Amino acid sequence: MQRASQFIGESGAFLDAVERASRAAMLNRPVLVIGERGTGKELIAERLHRLSSRWDGPLITLNCAALPETLIEAELFGHEAGAFTGATRARQGRFEEADGGTLFLDELATLSSAAQERLLRAVEYGEITRIGSSRAIKVDVRIVAATNEHLPELVEQGRFRADLLDRLSFEVVTLPPLRVREGDVMVLADFFGRRMAAELDWPDWPGFGAMATEAMKRHSWPGNVRELRNVVERAVYRWDDPDRAVDHIVFDPFESPWKPQPSKRPASAQSPCDDVIDAALADSGVRATLDQTMNFDNVDDLRGAVDAHEKRILQAALARHRYNQRQTAKALGLSYDQLRHCLKKHDLLN
Repeated sequence: MQRASQFIGESGAFLDAVERASRAAMLNRPVLVIGERGTGKELIAERLHRLSSRWDGPLITLNCAALPETLIEAELFGHEAGAFTGATRARQGRFEEADGGTLFLDELATLSSAAQERLLRAVEYGEITRIGSSRAIKVDVRIVAATNEHLPELVEQGRFRADLLDRLSFEVVTLPPLRVREGDVMVLADFFGRRMAAELDWPDWPGFGAMATEAMKRHSWPGNVRELRNVVERAVYRWDDPDRAVDHIVFDPFESPWKPQPSKRPASAQSPCDDVIDAALADSGVRATLDQTMNFDNVDDLRGAVDAHEKRILQAALARHRYNQRQTAKALGLSYDQLRHCLKKHDLLN
């Protein structure tokens, strides 16, 4: 199937974002697409291109985070032969390749300051200069950029140019995460399930059982649509009876009773999270070690020691289950409400 056919959903939040992108498509202006990983930013960029007057021109994509800082400018603007070590011949950059079409810059926030400055000139004046050349080249390119960062905050921190943000933010399309797209989880799950069943040559699509449906509705989907697709396709592929509704879902493919145990780190390799836990233990007045066992000889406050140990267990369990509270509650043998009570008690609710 074509990638565009995966661009589906029926929730109001999702349709509003699609409508905004569709309206902006016909205007020859830059558009910023904001959203968490896996929400479909590249699909929105493709829609902006296909619905524009540039639909028959090239759609060129560059992931700004995929290249080192030393190469990103050469990749964007091209270079002349001998411009730097290894540049044996002249090469067009992505701007020249996208002439007459659309350039999609993914992970925009990772651009270096120098690349941001050159990008600003390209957007402002419609011309670029290859590295190693003094001759400006006119280009007719529409910029669509995407990021999962809050760019105004990066401007305040001095990590992103305010003038470049002003030029690129004619329209900003913010994609909602899957967890707030009411009803879309099962719409998408059914779509991906049917497609996987067809790939496996199942005679019919039996759908999902009650347990699988409930599990998917309750999951928080930190990886959004990309994660949902993997979960559904894996569930269908592992299901051995095509005549019965798929009723077993595995969210974490790495979960196994035989998975390797993490190696112990030296004390010098403590993470910032460990520092937070150390501070919490110190504040409680409990002098306990951060190994798997506590130094009971130094406990002089039983209630404080128990509370600190309980908090540490909750923090470790939440991290292990990617902060999915329902999975954490199940793993700890608690009800969802009991876990919420414990998290509130230890000030772990965000």
